[in-house]
Amino acid sequence: MAFSLLSLLFFSLSFLHYPLSSIATNLHRPSLFRSLTSPSSINSSPTTYFEVTKPIKLPNTKPCSHLILQHSFAYTYDQPPVLAHYTPPSQSNCPTSQSQKFAKIVLEWTATCTGLQFDRIFGVWIGGVELLRSCTAEPRATGIVWTVKKDITRYYSLLMTNSTLAVYLGNIVDSTYTGVYHVNVTIHFYPAEKIKNLDDELVDGYVGGADLILPISRNLPLNDGLWFEIKNSAAVESKEFKIPQNAYRAVLEVYISFHENDEFWYSNLPNEYIVANNLDGTPGNGPFREVLVSLDGTLVGAIWPFTVIFTGGINPLLWRPITGIGSFDLPSYDIEITPLLEKLLDGKTHNLSFGVTNALNVWYVDANLHIWLDKKSIKTEGKLLTQNSSPLLVSSVLDFTGLNGTFFTSVSRSISSTGWVKSSHGKITTNSDQKLGYSNFMVMENSGNLQIVNQVIDMNNSVNTKMPYTSIVHSIESFKSFPLYLYSDYVNQGDGTYISVANLTLGFNEKRVKACEFGLSVSSLKNLQNGQGSMLVKGNLVVSGLGSTQQLYHYEDGKFCYSRNVSSSNYKVLYDEVGNTCNKRTRFHSSIGLNKQGTFYAPKGLSSI
Repeated sequence: MAFSLLSLLFFSLSFLHYPLSSIATNLHRPSLFRSLTSPSSINSSPTTYFEVTKPIKLPNTKPCSHLILQHSFAYTYDQPPVLAHYTPPSQSNCPTSQSQKFAKIVLEWTATCTGLQFDRIFGVWIGGVELLRSCTAEPRATGIVWTVKKDITRYYSLLMTNSTLAVYLGNIVDSTYTGVYHVNVTIHFYPAEKIKNLDDELVDGYVGGADLILPISRNLPLNDGLWFEIKNSAAVESKEFKIPQNAYRAVLEVYISFHENDEFWYSNLPNEYIVANNLDGTPGNGPFREVLVSLDGTLVGAIWPFTVIFTGGINPLLWRPITGIGSFDLPSYDIEITPLLEKLLDGKTHNLSFGVTNALNVWYVDANLHIWLDKKSIKTEGKLLTQNSSPLLVSSVLDFTGLNGTFFTSVSRSISSTGWVKSSHGKITTNSDQKLGYSNFMVMENSGNLQIVNQVIDMNNSVNTKMPYTSIVHSIESFKSFPLYLYSDYVNQGDGTYISVANLTLGFNEKRVKACEFGLSVSSLKNLQNGQGSMLVKGNLVVSGLGSTQQLYHYEDGKFCYSRNVSSSNYKVLYDEVGNTCNKRTRFHSSIGLNKQGTFYAPKGLSSI
């Protein structure tokens, strides 16, 4: 019987509607977690859940804060999003700012929940532009609370206009699943300490933030989120749009999440293995996925997404109270399409479309198109010089006998484009380049009951901008690496009892290099989680369970450093150490993480909080 990770992936919310009578060789058993927390093992006060990330840099000014939504999400599945009228700050409701120029804008989501409930994906949109993709925490009998704070300053122009706020959180409440999510959404506007005139100041080759942000999402009314649903590898979802003819820069920001049969796509088995072993109903198509973005039918970008694990994923006890990397604030991905503006400046309607290679049901994808406008002209001119997209290079080696075997998948791709745009700022030439690499080594042992996944995704993006009247080139390079190691095992104890074991290492690493006439700046993020979980299951009930998580987080950019070393086990934080000074004692090196015994160690020089 092939259990492995397959026995864990169906614990997610995606299979809430599957009756237990339909469970055969795969454990579609959401009810397993009904006995995980007993009154004798829990405290009386709510538990605070959190995702480890660096604090947002804020100006030394008093913000004006606006509660834009207060709502209780009970039975909201397959219902319209909750809507509210959004009004930007003004002199009357934001007296702290005489200039009405804000240096920082922060979205704050705070929620509480009590009872039993699954993790739920949700989104926050203003004017159809997505600001936040997130996952709820799973509650307990004594209640939970969590807060997500996100810097949304990049949406400045959008936030200065009247619009409609939409929040979709598809929840189900009945006699068993009783958790209702009580939510407050607040936006904090921080005035600038100094008034700066940016009308003619170029930042990274461009003036400030985008002047216009177009939603590439579904239109209201809907009984769902505004995201597109991509249900298989042949599905393509698209949106028509038109941009002003005085645009001189364009960046597409893409939001992605994956669910149901593809929630754990990185562990999906090859179809050949599934067919040979008659594993009907087992998620397949192998472990590789990519999101493809096309403009008027031509591929312009690819995203190989970070493997976000939601708060009910693998073993829910791993994520209490430390949640998985990116689970409370799923990353978005930028694609520079400035070199392609020649195609878009004709005043006509164009089309952006999305597909997912090897997709199973279901992926949620939408995007925001950030547009910079030339205020001193009514029409700009563009020219596409080169556009290249290499075919997907796939190498796959399958070696299995029966339910035991090994599978290796290696994939690479590159996409690039170069073009210029002539505006009042001069003739600016932009080159955008993507280089992507992927490897996945999978082992199935013990008649398919043990599965090991060892995967690395590399996404290297660069944007080079040659300024007019000079040889100066502005460049921004991003080097991302997403390592994942997963060990899952099913051990039959007899008498209808078994032990499910899952050990996990998850990483999000990024190095960013910016170069301009003023010099070079480098930022580095190393974010690593290690988790160990086990559950003793008898029949359909968990007799006992354990989940422990350790996390090392370090960010530095030369001016600001932040480090955190934290560990938890079954709702309890064991230690939590923070460092925020840039010196040798708090800097992480590439060797940090696991010692020779495979356990985490605490770096020296960190102050306890």
